[in-house]
Amino acid sequence: MPRTLPTSLTLGSLVVDTPVVLAPMAGITNAAYRRLCAEQGAGLYVCEMITSRGLVEGDQHTRDMLVFDELETVRSVQLYGTDPVYVGKAAEILCAEYGVAHIDLNFGCPVPKVTRKGGGGALPWKRVLLGQILEAAVAAAAPYDVPVTMKTRKGIDEDHLTYLDAGRIAQESGVAAIALHGRTVAQAYSGEADWDAIARLVDHVDIPVLGNGDIWEAGDALRMVEQTGAAGVVVGRGCLGRPWLFRDLAAAFAGEQVATLPTLGEVTGMMRRHAELLSRHMGEVRGCKEFRKHVSWYLKGFAAGGELRRSLGLVDSLAALDALLAELDPTEPFPTAELGTPRGRQGSPRNRVVLPEGWLDDTDGSDCGLQEDAGEATGG
Repeated sequence: MPRTLPTSLTLGSLVVDTPVVLAPMAGITNAAYRRLCAEQGAGLYVCEMITSRGLVEGDQHTRDMLVFDELETVRSVQLYGTDPVYVGKAAEILCAEYGVAHIDLNFGCPVPKVTRKGGGGALPWKRVLLGQILEAAVAAAAPYDVPVTMKTRKGIDEDHLTYLDAGRIAQESGVAAIALHGRTVAQAYSGEADWDAIARLVDHVDIPVLGNGDIWEAGDALRMVEQTGAAGVVVGRGCLGRPWLFRDLAAAFAGEQVATLPTLGEVTGMMRRHAELLSRHMGEVRGCKEFRKHVSWYLKGFAAGGELRRSLGLVDSLAALDALLAELDPTEPFPTAELGTPRGRQGSPRNRVVLPEGWLDDTDGSDCGLQEDAGEATGG
């Protein structure tokens, strides 16, 4: 029997009008980009990941990342942590001082500097510790009626899978939903996401499961939900240089047949809006510098010449950006060959995941005393 598509997403007391979540991405999902995506379509737009220790200890860089646009009425933050005490305190700060409406906990990051210390995608191997962290966050957020969710991966590698246990522990800990990236830590962003694992997790737990991995077009999101029974989707790399993907996703889940194929002129308009929002939040010089990393994603597949691309990659003012964008042909059609293709980092699978010594010896972890870094900033 075909599945009925969800039209909204319920996370505890929070109802999201479209079952779509923007994945936190370091250096990408700042207030300006979240505003840009939200202007395209409904969804839950999550702030860049911050560390619990950095927040608790008042690290200035961490605090600087907790900036929200004036129109951002639903504040959502992803929190990283390996110590239940720090995570609990950080969750309370987010609720009490920043008025967040949703907290997501990151147990999916595959970056070696994180897994080396037992964090990110390595942590769910320690089942007891995972439960302690989740319970601390849920308890701290409960008085504010703020739902806590978690994101994870299938496991460390195919021989050390954790996602089914993580789902059970999340449910028992009072977590409102769990998002699963259908790759292992060893895979990082390579290969294909395992949507069958998402379906198995859906069958394994009673809380909502969100699917993540290989959603490049709105049609992919519908296929994932229909194939897995997921309550919604988490979109990361697929929206790089394509914030209008959220317009397509909103239309698709509403049952409308809309697929945006913007001309280059429409894309340059989006680029200008992005740079303008960055400048508004950060100041023009820094905002334009931040914008540079997005140029290649916006222009992927278009015929823009190398010299123009290089100049755009050095832009330092909105006036300079306007002059360069004016050199592009606004009538050039969207390169349809780029539809459905991976965007952003991919890389190669790892032969070995870097873990703390003896990490795999037991699945407890309640007394391992992991040391958090105050300045970790990544995603998963």
